Amino acid sequence: MTSKANRLKKEKSPYLLQHAYNPVDWYPWGDDAFTKAKSEDKPVFLSIGYSTCHWCHVMERESFEDQEIARILNESYVSIKVDREERPDVDSTYMDVCQMMTGSGGWPLTIIMRPDRKPFFAATYLPKEGRFGMRGLRPLLMEIANVWKTQRRKVDEVAERATSAITDQLAIRDEREQIDRQVFDSLYFQLRDSFDEKFGGFGPPPKFPLPHKILALLRYWRRTGEKRALDMVEFTLQAMSLGGIKDHVGGGFHRYSTDSYWLVPHFEKMLYDQALLLMAYSEAYQATKRRDFRKTMEDIVAYIGRDMTSPEGAFYSAEDADSEGVEGKFYLWTEAEIRETLGKEADLIIDEFNVIEEGNFREPDGSRSGGNILHMNRKFDEISKELGLDSLELFDRVQVSLERMRNVRENRERPLRDDKVLADWNGLMIAALAKASRALGSDEFSTAGERAARFILDKMAEAGLKHRYREGELSKEVFLQDYSFLVWGLIELYQTTFDIMWLDKAVVLTKEMLERFWDDDLGFFHLSPKEGEDMIFQKMESYDGAIPSGNSVAFLDLVMISRMTGDIGMEEIARKLAQTYSGMVIDNPMAFTLFLIGLDMVLEPSSEVVIVGDAMSDDVEEMISAIRSEYLPEAIVMIKSDDSLPRIAPFTESMIAKEGEAQAYVCSGRACRAPTSSLDEMLRSIMMDK
Repeated sequence: MTSKANRLKKEKSPYLLQHAYNPVDWYPWGDDAFTKAKSEDKPVFLSIGYSTCHWCHVMERESFEDQEIARILNESYVSIKVDREERPDVDSTYMDVCQMMTGSGGWPLTIIMRPDRKPFFAATYLPKEGRFGMRGLRPLLMEIANVWKTQRRKVDEVAERATSAITDQLAIRDEREQIDRQVFDSLYFQLRDSFDEKFGGFGPPPKFPLPHKILALLRYWRRTGEKRALDMVEFTLQAMSLGGIKDHVGGGFHRYSTDSYWLVPHFEKMLYDQALLLMAYSEAYQATKRRDFRKTMEDIVAYIGRDMTSPEGAFYSAEDADSEGVEGKFYLWTEAEIRETLGKEADLIIDEFNVIEEGNFREPDGSRSGGNILHMNRKFDEISKELGLDSLELFDRVQVSLERMRNVRENRERPLRDDKVLADWNGLMIAALAKASRALGSDEFSTAGERAARFILDKMAEAGLKHRYREGELSKEVFLQDYSFLVWGLIELYQTTFDIMWLDKAVVLTKEMLERFWDDDLGFFHLSPKEGEDMIFQKMESYDGAIPSGNSVAFLDLVMISRMTGDIGMEEIARKLAQTYSGMVIDNPMAFTLFLIGLDMVLEPSSEVVIVGDAMSDDVEEMISAIRSEYLPEAIVMIKSDDSLPRIAPFTESMIAKEGEAQAYVCSGRACRAPTSSLDEMLRSIMMDK
């Protein structure tokens, strides 16, 4: 590493700042780099990663801190470093290129392109020198630099062919017959067939949590009564909450499991994972009332509040997997460390969290150094029966011990925390906290969501929503998911607090989203604003991966906003978007689980419930409590206590309380029932189409 800073020193991204003292002459993404490449007739070396990416750190230490690699890059290339979390448009575009060219993708993402941004080489991690069949970065850079000078026609052919193939692929509008209810059966069968009967989850390792699959299964069970769907949900959520993918000491979940049985995680922690998992456990708790699911919810919220919340109330992005240059070191425990920390209580933790003297964690070379990943094989209820202890007493003893271990762990060197605030990921966490608040009846959770929402609206949306905030500085960019995820969060926040401000802001932002991202001719939302920077092609972000797509969440937003306001125009746009999606969804519904959650509200009867009365009165609170005590994901609930709701939802104008008694107006399947003050009648009206 050199003591001289490069251009990245002026950036705000923690990932770019990690590379600010590399000897590589890095540029951030922008016109300056491409202008230089064109004027000097050099190819562009693009490296995309993120601050908590383990292999990004490896490639930096191995190559980008290396003087020889830096010399080659600085002499023969113009080098650009991109934080994929700050520029999801750039990342998504060139990840498509990598997957098309190589058949796979991931980070660090390595792209070499012409100055006109058309790529001709793609790869992920590359070691400095070739090993185990992998190409080495140093010889590759030298070879491409030579080809660039001596065989330019060959380079141009590859670049044009790759760009044309991607453009052609994206130009296809795969419309089919209108999607019908059978798509939910197809989704269920796909999930059932990919389900891991032994360990839970879906598909082979590495196993990602993918909570939106859980949410879709819960809705399928709710609609059909198919017990197998609920069994898959419970088994998977229990397996994850017992496994090493959960941080039993500090709360929260690691990014994914490297094995089938949820033991050895990739240790980084992402805000979006915490948000989506909190949603899944919240809805599963409403459906099952399982105490272990409630405990997992509380652990996630405690972790976010303690370690991932800024003083102003916004949520940070991620925590690294590495500390002291070693992946997972912060989270591992030796048996001796536990005994020293807990004394006579150590045996209970050692036994129940499967701690062994030689350690259950293997180093990269396969050796064991005594480190253990805490994990459990059974629930507290089962353990208490075996030990002959009261389950609550056992639970309290374990929690006291884990808290002592957490206090000791705080003295270790922590993994890097990526403290940038992203509007989209904050939107997901706001939505999750609102759902959790309703499930547990905790105002503390919704209050945390409201603080974050106020921060985003006050600091990041005053002059048009922006994607990133860090150290008082906003990014210039904004993306579809910033709008769609934040709108989702505000809708859920309204349905939790019934503060009309949140619904009003959701409607305003939805209209802005339509103006800036909706393409009526093509029938989908662009990832970047229509007035913004041109990429080499415009793409429709569609599949729901580790993070749901912006289009899927926008579809859900449009459906809910149209139901809440009576704006049929928004439902018509949702219909066009569904038509654009139709062929892809019919072919592979498992890739569109979040989208199908919105579609469930369209193709299956949903319920719009307007409770008219004083929001603070006992009878209104009893109605709200009765609804929240059931698992009713298809129900949209509003309160009319004055004339503020009719301004946004004109159809509520004529809804009135009766002789001072709260009234529930329930519409389901586009048919409205007579208003009622009876809790039982209200619930029957909501649930009659089940």
